Amino acid sequence: MSAPGVEIDRVSFGYGSTKILDDVSLRVEKGEFFAFLGPSGSGKTTLLRLVAGFGVPSAGAVRVNGRDVTDVPPWKRNVGMVFQSYALWPHMTVAKNVAFGLERRNVPRAEIGKRVAAALDLVGLGAYGERRPAQLSGGQQQRVAVARTLVIEPDVLLLDEPLSNLDAKLRVEMRQEIRELQRKLGLTTIYVTHDQEEANAIADRIAVLDGGRIQQLGAPMDLYDRPANRFVAAFLGTANLIEGDLSADGNFRADRFALAGLSVPKPGKACVSFRPHDVTLSAEGRNLAGTIQHREFLGGNIRYVVTVGPHRVTVDTAHRRDSQVYDVGASVGLSIDASQASVLY
Repeated sequence: MSAPGVEIDRVSFGYGSTKILDDVSLRVEKGEFFAFLGPSGSGKTTLLRLVAGFGVPSAGAVRVNGRDVTDVPPWKRNVGMVFQSYALWPHMTVAKNVAFGLERRNVPRAEIGKRVAAALDLVGLGAYGERRPAQLSGGQQQRVAVARTLVIEPDVLLLDEPLSNLDAKLRVEMRQEIRELQRKLGLTTIYVTHDQEEANAIADRIAVLDGGRIQQLGAPMDLYDRPANRFVAAFLGTANLIEGDLSADGNFRADRFALAGLSVPKPGKACVSFRPHDVTLSAEGRNLAGTIQHREFLGGNIRYVVTVGPHRVTVDTAHRRDSQVYDVGASVGLSIDASQASVLY
């Protein structure tokens, strides 16, 4: 079996008594597009920086293509990093910015010219070599930052929230371009983001981090459909979390809330998690009765917040012209698809 592209082996890191990463282990396979996902302070950027060489773990090891690089400085790892701020030199042309890493490596000038031209063509900026960064749009500057990293032909590409400075529409366009470019090159890539939609859209696999630990690791759909705990369920999209009691026959009960037909890992105190689109509203309910407390029109969906006793249940219904719309204060029935619900402890 060949070595993975990146291996993080029981890595811990902190400042004094403050622990940022706590015994983190994972493997990123060669050619895989992997995402570190988590809220601010979860340790995702620190973990990426340890892979890049901008820090040494207090315990554990980092390997790239089977080589232990734990104590190897960044410039000897052949790892390329795209920063959140792009970090372009404003006084240099686009071509000089892209050539910078090659010049530092003493690559012959003739080869530098060829590789810079090829890298700019790869990101669609072949005609922009003589411009300055200030003459480019945000999306174009982002492409320059990617070209500058790719031109050194790294073993691993690291991207630290590279789209956070772009508007929503351009973010979607650029994440598609990055994903297509990664597939074309077959380059092992690690992408850091706090945006779960972004991670779901581009990653082969995701490591969800919180409190310096991996909460769950897997393919985006698996994490979304089968969250391991309350944090993952709530962080990967919107989830309804109801605390109550689960019986051995699969019946769940909470105050004025009941749901039957659940799988039972073990009976007792439990939390049931289900997504807003797995709830159906009707004028009269066979299962649960509730009251519309809030309504939002989101274009393709209408999102309702429905009170069921002391519980607040978020419900998404597909919007179609002239479809049924419930007013705030209306009494409604709720039916929940138990086959789509997860039992968490």
